[in-house]
Amino acid sequence: VAEMECGMEGRTASALFAGFRALGLFSNDIPHVVRFSALKRRFYVTTCVGKSFHTYDVQKLSLVAVSNSVPQDICCMAADGRLVFAAYGNVFSAFARNKEVVHTFKGHKAEIQLLQPFGDHIISVDTDSILIIWHIYSEEEYLQLTFDKSVFKISTILHPSTYLNKILLGSEQGSLQLWNVKSNKLLYTFPGWKVGVTALQQAPAVDVVAIGLMSGHVIIHNIKFNETLMKFCQDWGPITSISFRTDGHPIMAAGSPCGHIGLWDLEDKKLINQMRNAHSTAIAGLTFLHREPLLVTNGADNAVRIWIFDGPAGEGRLLRFRMGHSAPLTSIRYYGQNGQQILSASQDGTLQSFSTVHEKFNKSLGHGLINKKRVKRKGLQNTMSVRLPPITKFAAEAARESDWDGIIACHQGKLSCSTWNYQKSTIGSYFLKPKELKTDDITATVSRDITSCGNFAVIGLSSGTVDVYNMQSGIHRGSFGKDQAHKGSIRGVAVDGLNQLTITAGSEGLLKFWNFKNKDLIHSVNLDSSPNRMLLHRDSGILGLALDDFSISVLDIETRKIVREFSGHQGQINDMTFSPDGRWLISAAMDCCIRIWDLPSGCLIDCFLLDSAPLNVTMSPTGDFLATSHVDHLGIYLWSNISLYSVVSLRPLPTDYVPSVVMLPGTCHTQDMEVSEENTEPSDEMIEYNSPEQLSEELVTLSLLPESRWKNLLHLDVIKKKNKPKEPPKVPKSAPFFIPTVPGLVPRYAAPEQNKDSQQSKVVNLGILAQKSDFCLKLEEGLLNNNYETALNLLKELGPSGIETELRNLSPDGGGSVEVMQSFLKMIAMMLERKRDFELAQAYLALFLKLHLKMLPSEPILLEEMTKLLSQWKKIGFIYSLSSSKHECLNYIKVLCYKLSDKGIKDLH
Repeated sequence: VAEMECGMEGRTASALFAGFRALGLFSNDIPHVVRFSALKRRFYVTTCVGKSFHTYDVQKLSLVAVSNSVPQDICCMAADGRLVFAAYGNVFSAFARNKEVVHTFKGHKAEIQLLQPFGDHIISVDTDSILIIWHIYSEEEYLQLTFDKSVFKISTILHPSTYLNKILLGSEQGSLQLWNVKSNKLLYTFPGWKVGVTALQQAPAVDVVAIGLMSGHVIIHNIKFNETLMKFCQDWGPITSISFRTDGHPIMAAGSPCGHIGLWDLEDKKLINQMRNAHSTAIAGLTFLHREPLLVTNGADNAVRIWIFDGPAGEGRLLRFRMGHSAPLTSIRYYGQNGQQILSASQDGTLQSFSTVHEKFNKSLGHGLINKKRVKRKGLQNTMSVRLPPITKFAAEAARESDWDGIIACHQGKLSCSTWNYQKSTIGSYFLKPKELKTDDITATVSRDITSCGNFAVIGLSSGTVDVYNMQSGIHRGSFGKDQAHKGSIRGVAVDGLNQLTITAGSEGLLKFWNFKNKDLIHSVNLDSSPNRMLLHRDSGILGLALDDFSISVLDIETRKIVREFSGHQGQINDMTFSPDGRWLISAAMDCCIRIWDLPSGCLIDCFLLDSAPLNVTMSPTGDFLATSHVDHLGIYLWSNISLYSVVSLRPLPTDYVPSVVMLPGTCHTQDMEVSEENTEPSDEMIEYNSPEQLSEELVTLSLLPESRWKNLLHLDVIKKKNKPKEPPKVPKSAPFFIPTVPGLVPRYAAPEQNKDSQQSKVVNLGILAQKSDFCLKLEEGLLNNNYETALNLLKELGPSGIETELRNLSPDGGGSVEVMQSFLKMIAMMLERKRDFELAQAYLALFLKLHLKMLPSEPILLEEMTKLLSQWKKIGFIYSLSSSKHECLNYIKVLCYKLSDKGIKDLH
């Protein structure tokens, strides 16, 4: 990993995907913890899921909180009325509100294996049998006890009821010790039964403790008088956990490594019931709720179950559960088009659906049964013998899910394909199997696909046969080829979106295109290597082929030619997926690497390593998440698409690029990591590009103003005539309140007068109208400092009518002067010289010439400025003129030159 990190070249993680969270994780081999909230008067159960823990409400088994993740996997847990304690490595922390770390305790040198809350203190024991008592709130060490591992290696710990300041320790050697932790004295040593102690549990009776042994015995012992009251023995191996009912029934439950639970009657001293296969793995923990007939169990099979004891014989039945896959996943795919459900198959033989929105929408489609009707008819309790093998691959289509089965699945070593119904959450009605092949030993199903309409299923066999079945009736509808479609095993089948083409890939290195309707061969393509798997993006008609030489070929099914070839993986390619728009091809291989290929450019744009090899990869139809499953992992891991909510600079990666290692996300959202000062420099991959104001001296730049601001400046008279009202406005009978203003170009509020005459004169004072606007004042300032930026910005803010008014009032007749008109022409020259706001310069100059064409020949100063403008315009060239004002501006210049020709001025001409 260190060598990989050295070659990262500035990139610390994936540029396109960030770890979001894990789905389908509910429990592991760490015993659960049950707490009672006095405020809400409810029980809560806490289970560990790796680096964090989940808290569920026992009443509905709904998820209440997910804790923040810790640096390492949690190795043991405990809880009191306020806090939850979780140990990881040689450190343990206290969590408040089931989420936040409030205290951290450091002092052990070995891994912590036991935690025991003790009032305001907590006891921790590590694998070296060093016991430390901590004060919770000050995080200070109160007492430390060291035991010789060869003589007394601590395996369990218990605080007996009513025993003040005393703890009972069990050892792997079989003996037990009773200590007073306040006085630091060993009170008594119990010799034991020469078998290691695995569990200690306080009985409802005072001074009585249940002791579980490695031999499968349970000893009910009185520690006050050192007397054994009764003994029980289970044949299922060591006792993993013990619990007592406290609702009036003298029942004790004991767990085993086989997943069975034994129920013992303490009055009759006999076994009254067995809960076989309560879990498919060892019982990690079991707890009877206080004064309730409810038993909470969890195990390493990724399940939390609540059992209720309401039967006449005292047997327990399953009341509520939260369950994921108990074995590694074999295949995952998004189901539907909303991107909210993920179908997953596992080696445990189940097919389940996990929701990316909330786990209350999760559901299990159950185990596949060989004969479901026979199981229902005979009422078989143990269905292990009639279960189908694990699902290896499946295909799903939601188009007709409400009418018939929409899922087909291939089973390990089985010839027939099973159908499943998503809405009913059960196995379907048919097993799709060729009639001429009667034994499963001849061949097995290896590939499958469902048409986009949901009516047909195409199944490929290892014998080279490709069959078509009707999903509604399960009837065989034909085969491709005379005897078989390929000479070798079928490695992939696909049907296009219009049910016109069927593409099949064989292990002999051939890719064949068939007519879906009449089953005739259309075209055949020889591949450089044997194909491993095949994937079709139906919307774009792009076919991805993963070959045995670890390369990827991309074909266009219209032209039937290879359009892209990718190489770079160092191991077998396990799975591929396309982005919804078909631009990216994402591949996962046994080299623990996920690569993202850009199809239009044919380049590798992203690559990252994982600590576990990815087996499956699928992308959401909405493009927001990438889902993966990995070797020896039970969950589905979601990666968010960074390009949807952030600016991502995608560049082709070099051929010698060494990707970085990315950790798998946990069940909680990824926490922000602290960034060191050394890594605060911006990466070359994410430098934002700021466009300069002028790209090149040879180019002109437009202003980006709306066309309504400048395009119709020359046609305002036509627009005003068109918009002129047909009737004059009528004066309202009672005018509304208004604030008086002073007439002029720039509206100003009139100051209130003290004495108002009853009759005011209607004659307007023309001296008031002669005041200059801000634009004229800025033009006058521009003659002195040669700066016209402010005047140009004022003009940009005005509308077409305001621009015409300002340009019309530049002449002496409108209150301006020849100097102001000269300044305006210099402003246009400045715009042409900088080659910026080019369309505005043309529009403003065209309107200026239209308004003041008669006056220009009589003013030498203005003629001189026009000469300079024409020379600048000639240098730029009219080919750059993009606006509609170009022709009008040329016409006005021609008229001006014609008028000046009589006076002998030929320079302008």
